[in-house]
Amino acid sequence: MDVRKMPMPMKRVVHLGSRSYGRLTAPGRMTPSFLICGGQRCGTTSLYRALAGHPVVLKAVLHKGVHYFDTSYDHGMAWYKAHFPMNRSAEKVTERYGVPAQTFESSPYYMYHPQAAARIARDLPDARLLVLVRDPVERAYSQHHHEVARGFETERDFGGALALEPARLHRQEERLAEDPAYYSFAHQHHAYRARGEYARYLSVMAQHVGRDRIHVVESERFFAEPETVYDEVCEFLGLPTYFERPVFEKHNARPRQSDMDPGLRRDLTDHYLPHDDALARWLGRMPIWRRKA
Repeated sequence: MDVRKMPMPMKRVVHLGSRSYGRLTAPGRMTPSFLICGGQRCGTTSLYRALAGHPVVLKAVLHKGVHYFDTSYDHGMAWYKAHFPMNRSAEKVTERYGVPAQTFESSPYYMYHPQAAARIARDLPDARLLVLVRDPVERAYSQHHHEVARGFETERDFGGALALEPARLHRQEERLAEDPAYYSFAHQHHAYRARGEYARYLSVMAQHVGRDRIHVVESERFFAEPETVYDEVCEFLGLPTYFERPVFEKHNARPRQSDMDPGLRRDLTDHYLPHDDALARWLGRMPIWRRKA
């Protein structure tokens, strides 16, 4: 029976049993060689599924997003490794294709949690990180709609949610950085404006893991030129590109929101101008949404 189609109580039992077995077998399990770290509402699910279709890539066993390095770090490395395939599965793939198998997961909050990058650098010292970016105005609006749909946001007006953001996030980043056990619901779910300030998060990640281990992808370009971008990602990850490419689809996509208040759109666009300029230094060119403006 497909676990995804099970009733939630039964699914929890299955996941609990799988994690318990996984912990016992953790020494014989794979360790991720790369992670999709963000950003939220930037096409991470679509890239995850494309990479999961690569013949030498084995995806996480239970969830695409494990959330170990942000909200579950207290569970320990054995708990984390419980989410990944056995080494014998990797050996079979390697024998079949003559290329080392890899495994990965996708947790977009890793990009934003103040302690995630240092934890990744410590526990996965050779892992490569993939980051997707998107027009930050559209990203913020999409996140708000997403959080409302999931029941995580009670303020249904986007402008109202933006107005609440400073108070909701007051000192949350500092507390998360200071206290490894602290959790902030607002920081994870209500940081609409802040999430699009991509360069400052990338700079923190680079300080810990090194810039050469981070690959940035514009989601607009990924959806417009999926084959080219996919090949570039595979090259960065050391994955062969001579296999047949997967079918590229959009997942969890929400259409461009044309009903945003024009004044609010202008304010957000102006807010992101210096952040886009900083991101351009990462990309080596102006972000695609600025070039189309």
